[in-house]
Amino acid sequence: MRRMKRVGFLSFGHWQPVAGSQTQNAREALVQTVELAVAGEAIGIDGAFVRVHHFARQLASPFPLLAAIAARTSRIEIGTAVIDMRYENPLYMAEEAAAADLISDGRLQLGISRGSPEPALRGSESFGYVPGTDETDGDLARAHTALFRAAISGAGVAHADTAMTGSSAMLAIQPRSPGLADRIWWGAGTRKTAEWTAQQGMNLMSSTLLSEDTGVPFDELQAEQIALYRAAWAAAGWERTPRISVSRSVLPIVSDIDRMYFGARSGQDSADQVGYLEGVRARFGKSYIGEPDVIAEELSRDAAVLAADTLMLTVPNQLGVDYNANLLDTFARHIGPAIGWHRKSEPTRPPDEVGADIGAGRARSPTDGRELLDDLPADTPGS
Repeated sequence: MRRMKRVGFLSFGHWQPVAGSQTQNAREALVQTVELAVAGEAIGIDGAFVRVHHFARQLASPFPLLAAIAARTSRIEIGTAVIDMRYENPLYMAEEAAAADLISDGRLQLGISRGSPEPALRGSESFGYVPGTDETDGDLARAHTALFRAAISGAGVAHADTAMTGSSAMLAIQPRSPGLADRIWWGAGTRKTAEWTAQQGMNLMSSTLLSEDTGVPFDELQAEQIALYRAAWAAAGWERTPRISVSRSVLPIVSDIDRMYFGARSGQDSADQVGYLEGVRARFGKSYIGEPDVIAEELSRDAAVLAADTLMLTVPNQLGVDYNANLLDTFARHIGPAIGWHRKSEPTRPPDEVGADIGAGRARSPTDGRELLDDLPADTPGS
């Protein structure tokens, strides 16, 4: 078994003003994301990642949020999973990413991709980015990515004004952060895209959904994707060892409130689902819901989890910091060791104490939040 090196959480940052939601508005979603990262670091979790969506009540502009997390933490990795590159100004993004990485002292792990289905019709065009006549959305995202990666690597991207500088040299963006170029990940939704990712020299992110289906269980299809990525990486001759992450919905049931929220879902979500996404047959991986020892045994047989070096746990952020801190602590204590992961250090403070200190969680009654269950994280891949 390949030893799992890192475990992080992934928040979609949902908010909505309904009964039971601990994130009634955007400010609460943002502040609680910072607070969960602080709690996660205290518990011993390795990473805090956010999903980026536009035109939705979710997290949209990641760099101010990541910088805030960086300023409040010292060890935990911070990152995205993922940023839709169709929407990005590559050079401005390069400046923002470098600044966030410098504030974090080199802890930024930046996941990017073509993006996923969204509520806006051709939303990136509203931001001013329109594919060329013969270009697809994927082409636009990859072109933005190429310029962004060149910029963070120090390439000259603008002509100097000779009247002002006395030089005709090409100017690089500033600031730059050493090592950031090796910490860029691509969210791949297919095996072919995973091979392309390796050829480009980027790390691999693979979510709970693949936009292809061969009839085999999701974890086996994803493990095949990872194997093809590693083979393509070796064939490309890159010298460094790449990183590979997979995400999973893991919801341990250890209390009555867990049972109220998720008990009924342990049967209906315990198998893969197959459907169509943007006209393509896709396979969505099952959720892991149940007693911690049962989840531990099931995860220890998940082929893709065992093949990856990083696991991202999608969290139901609308249930608040206290709830999710306890979820992460349960994972760290009772589930992580089954996949070869152990927290880097013992928790500095109990999760309840962390939550109480930061004042994030409001009291919940057993009847609160049932309407939130349809909005639990459902990750979607890039391409």
